[in-house]
Amino acid sequence: MSRRVVLAGNVIADVVIEIPALPERGGDVVGTRTETTAGGGFNTLTAARRLGTEAVYAGLHGTGPHGDLVRAALAAEDIGTLLPARADLDTGFTVALVDSGGERTFVTSFGAEAALTAADVAAVRDRLRPDDLVQLSGYGLALPGNGPLLSGLTAALPAGSILCLDPGPLVADIPESVLAPVLARTDWLSTNAREARIMTGHADPGTAAAALGQRVASGAGVLVRADKDGCWLAAPGEPPVHVPGFPVTAVDSNGAGDAHVGAFLALLGRGLDPLTAARGANAAAACAVTRRGPATAPDRTELAAFLAGDPLADRLA
Repeated sequence: MSRRVVLAGNVIADVVIEIPALPERGGDVVGTRTETTAGGGFNTLTAARRLGTEAVYAGLHGTGPHGDLVRAALAAEDIGTLLPARADLDTGFTVALVDSGGERTFVTSFGAEAALTAADVAAVRDRLRPDDLVQLSGYGLALPGNGPLLSGLTAALPAGSILCLDPGPLVADIPESVLAPVLARTDWLSTNAREARIMTGHADPGTAAAALGQRVASGAGVLVRADKDGCWLAAPGEPPVHVPGFPVTAVDSNGAGDAHVGAFLALLGRGLDPLTAARGANAAAACAVTRRGPATAPDRTELAAFLAGDPLADRLA
């Protein structure tokens, strides 16, 4: 039996606008294509759910067009929710401006998901199971209101549950008073190379993984994602090892890190050892970047086809 993946983070709307180039200050530019989809932690939940793992969203969602879009997207992927919709706020959104060179520029406006209360956190805590895999993002920890509440939640997680922290691009903005208790409870820390460098000062992913191992509790593991180079895995009590990636022609890297985290948790929750789960996560992320879109993680059949001829395919089955 697999364990449930629970996202204690944010699912928001992504408004993606493709443009020839960014306008000058005070100027304007006509977009060539626009798409609005569910984003944020939705990508992580989707990656886990598509591999056959039960997944639920433990964050807030609002009442309005963006909240409706988020709930519809969650329902379409058979992902449940733990909290009811907020009647007074809509879900927030990110505007992603994508220029002709593929560079993305973001502007985020938070909504209901950023308005957690102590009662909301207590309701989530009461609905958690002892064998849950709880995913926490640094986006929530960086918010002035949500951060302390989510940090407090980690200390109250059921015994036996596994906490995975993805510090995210705003890791430098998380107060140490919020981050330190989370790191002390974290079972798996999954970062990209940039975030690992910010947290340790080391540009080399392997060196950064070793340094991060000193910041988490004894018995915790560390993953440093290195894009096409795969990842560095420091399993609990072991030195970092390089887990090679899978060579592909990438067409859209958006959401690759989320696909990696979601797949790793799903495979870990199905009883695979960390090294095999990390290889599977590398494969899921590689498969995801060969497709355009925000939530492109493969399902089990697609991942098996991607891995055809690789011994890992039999392990994943």
